[in-house]
Amino acid sequence: MPFVVLGDPNYATSIRIIKKLIDNGASALELGFAFSDPIADGPVIQKANNRALANGITTKKDFEILEEIRRESKVPISIMLSYNLAYKYGLDAFYKKCSALKITAILFPDVPLEESKEAVKHAKKYSIHQVFLVSPTTTPKRMQQLNKVAEGYVYLVSLLGTTGARESINTKLPELIKLVKKEMTLPVYVGFGISTPAQAKNVIALGADGAISGSAFCKIIEENILSKENMVTKIANFCKEMSEAVKGA
Repeated sequence: MPFVVLGDPNYATSIRIIKKLIDNGASALELGFAFSDPIADGPVIQKANNRALANGITTKKDFEILEEIRRESKVPISIMLSYNLAYKYGLDAFYKKCSALKITAILFPDVPLEESKEAVKHAKKYSIHQVFLVSPTTTPKRMQQLNKVAEGYVYLVSLLGTTGARESINTKLPELIKLVKKEMTLPVYVGFGISTPAQAKNVIALGADGAISGSAFCKIIEENILSKENMVTKIANFCKEMSEAVKGA
């Protein structure tokens, strides 16, 4: 499941990138709504948010990009965004719009379980999965509590810290995946730090149901900002490599 920020590096190129991800093996997509203070993200995705905002992306334009994607593909789409954006838009209107666009799941990384009642209520109303984060510090008891309200999949944060490419994955990840599978009934998707085909393959081999990779894709955008053609081609090739690695796990 590749992650990119909607509108990065600009509106038109963002649509091209997302279509290339779909064409090159993405089983599902996680798409971010740009925000000025993305609390869970490291420098690479922070820059992706800033590029999108600098080029005029808004929640309205995010939805327009999603409409464009939905004209051509039914691929499952999970969106990640700050709760503030949905709250400002109007929570009921936001979920209603997502439902019309056949959005599969929504994740607010800044909303803890204790503050999620309204989000969960609207998710159920519009048949959208409300996804929650589980981290290495999440206790078994809390996993059980999350399991009562979470839907779709569990976003397992592989390590402590923010998003970003890592040279290796957490050595405690095997037992962490095992624990989450024991305490929760949803598929487990692992994110944070997965930046190579070998890491993605390893995560699946360890028992995860999916691998989420974001910073590695956003870094390609950053490094090829002066050549959109190179950018799109390299993202397509990288997505294909990641997809083939996962299928081979």
